Amino acid sequence: MTGTTVLTRSADETRDVGRATAGLVHAGDVIVVAGELGSGKTTFVQGLAAGVGIAERVVSPTFTIAREYVGSVRLVHVDVYRLERAQELLDLGLEDLADDAVLVVEWGDVAAGYLPADHLAVRLTPGPGADTDERTVSLTAGGPSWGARADAVAAALDAR
Repeated sequence: MTGTTVLTRSADETRDVGRATAGLVHAGDVIVVAGELGSGKTTFVQGLAAGVGIAERVVSPTFTIAREYVGSVRLVHVDVYRLERAQELLDLGLEDLADDAVLVVEWGDVAAGYLPADHLAVRLTPGPGADTDERTVSLTAGGPSWGARADAVAAALDAR
């Protein structure tokens, strides 16, 4: 697994990381987004969605479990935070959702065992202090498809 880490100092900069990543995604990709409550997971996804041409407001699917958006690719945004059992993950059919879409799974580290090994893992870690928007965003490419794009991920983040 190859990764890169960037520091963001605002929600807009966190969205910029998502937007930069969007240029590398295509249907069938899985992106696993992890971090504690309030770490910026949905903010990252908002940038990703904007980067694939989604004009619709992207909100956390915590209570609806999944939301679908259409831009240059279809984006399925799933939040598994409220799921209590592994069977609920299986019932969602996560593996089928990504067939012709980009599947983004918030709290994906919880569901990692049920997701393809070939995915981009995004971990957001808040900076010190409660009153800061600083985040460390780590992107790790796993599997052959994302592994082949690891250098492109790093270059896209450097260019933002």
